[in-house]
Amino acid sequence: MCRSIKPLRNMDHIVSEQEIYEAALQYVRKVSGYRKPSKANEKAFNKAIEEVAESTRKMLGLLTTKTLQEKS
Repeated sequence: MCRSIKPLRNMDHIVSEQEIYEAALQYVRKVSGYRKPSKANEKAFNKAIEEVAESTRKMLGLLTTKTLQEKS
């Protein structure tokens, strides 16, 4: 697993769009093997980031989590 991708579930704050984007970016970088894609692959790279971020948003919205009171 890519160590720079941090868990976004059960954080002590609402997950920001920036945090979702950064996790998606790290995932796509790891899977593609590119830190920065060539111009020829840039469109596919950016599309993948958008799709991973959208899937992450959907998944986080569907997961059930403990409330702060249940954690105590």
